[in-house]
Amino acid sequence: MKQITAFIPFSNSPSTLETVEFLKSRGPIEDIVTFSNSARGLEGINHLLLNNINCSSSIKELSGRVKTDYILLQIKPSRISFGNFAIERLLSAARQSGASVIYSDYYENKEGLLQPHPTIDYQPGSIRDDFDFGSVLLLRTKDFIDAVTASTENFNYAGLYYLRLRISETGRILRLPEFLYTVDDNNNRKSGEKQFDYVNPRNREVQIEMEKAATEHLKRIGASVVPPFRAIEFERDTNFEYEASIIIPVKNRAKTIKDAAESAINQKTNFKFNVIVIDNHSTDGTTEILNAYTSRHNNFVHLIPGSRDLLIGGCWNEGVHHKLCGRFAVQLDSDDIYKDESTLQKIVDTFKKEKCAMVIGSYTLTDFGLNEIPPGLIDHKEWSEENGPNNALRINGLGAPRAFYTPLLREINIPNVSYGEDYFLGLTISREYKIGRIYESIYFCRRWEGNTDAALNIHRLNLNNSYKDRLRTFEIFARQTGNALDKK
Repeated sequence: MKQITAFIPFSNSPSTLETVEFLKSRGPIEDIVTFSNSARGLEGINHLLLNNINCSSSIKELSGRVKTDYILLQIKPSRISFGNFAIERLLSAARQSGASVIYSDYYENKEGLLQPHPTIDYQPGSIRDDFDFGSVLLLRTKDFIDAVTASTENFNYAGLYYLRLRISETGRILRLPEFLYTVDDNNNRKSGEKQFDYVNPRNREVQIEMEKAATEHLKRIGASVVPPFRAIEFERDTNFEYEASIIIPVKNRAKTIKDAAESAINQKTNFKFNVIVIDNHSTDGTTEILNAYTSRHNNFVHLIPGSRDLLIGGCWNEGVHHKLCGRFAVQLDSDDIYKDESTLQKIVDTFKKEKCAMVIGSYTLTDFGLNEIPPGLIDHKEWSEENGPNNALRINGLGAPRAFYTPLLREINIPNVSYGEDYFLGLTISREYKIGRIYESIYFCRRWEGNTDAALNIHRLNLNNSYKDRLRTFEIFARQTGNALDKK
């Protein structure tokens, strides 16, 4: 039974013809439509003139051309080679599960070598706009049209994103963990470069639309938060010997820890502070370097945890729960440095001025020699007091350096992980408390081959993305529960 209309991006190359010829041979395909921003198409094949597949008007145009039960939509223009029974398998999975959207794993053809590219499962927290579905979606037409009909917004860039959020509210979006097609991949950018795309000023117009789409989704599912937020009365806590502590977790960073320690200990403030370094059983000489600082500075605390199962979050817990931790706990990564001697003062001043539970600064991206590299200043100016906590669920990070009100941090505690622990804290705190922002650069984030996220393979990247999506899922549930209780 022919049940699928296929929409394929047209390019002036043999690849479009190859894809079309393959689809013609598949039993479930009833109609094939190409689309592009040019009036030119293939002879004998219906063609749509569309500016951009991510545009709302393009999505509506597609919906008006479908008479079948399902839609096969190629969402990326790369050359695709389908496996022999890929279309039949997608359709079978869709019919069996009743899913609104099915996507699959795929291969990447990199200079003639096929490399597996597994995707990850979609969950309620998968609301980031860069979720990797691959290049092909199979959509149930009824759910697609219902979502298009319910859409009142007209986006230039967020149309497809808005559509899948709409679909996810009532239908299932499921991954088929099978490698069903191959994509020619010419993208040589490393993961450590891609992760800053969402804060690139050149993408600002796109990001504004994405934020609007995500916020409307959160409102519809009862997971949005709005001001006013709870203020912190710092004066009530008088049992802190130090006003602030700079927390530095470290393991085997002999090459960088001296720079970080100097940056911390040389801060100039009008209050008493200390530096707490949690040395996670280093074996490369880091421990000996830190011992020298302990002997020279009374406010330098060098901790070696008793446990050997601690990751970055666990090391942070060691520092935060230490009896000498100050009222405010301030981040410094072991391979980064503060921009100058006034960074700590600016952070604490922001806490006092805004009565917030967390302060996030801005940083400059540099190479190891502190030479600025693109995109340069990362200031997260997309944050707003009114909507920052909602948009935080869409994006992949909130900025640095991060600082926290210690009593609250001791209540929450930090997941014992080495990725996403700071994001977890930002989401959790922003649900009820104000987050203060500093939009000038106060921190140098050094990118070098030793960074843990410099160039991740697909399996590590998937683990990271799955974890953050899970954090978003838990946070959405928490916000839905809180909002429901507030209404009673």
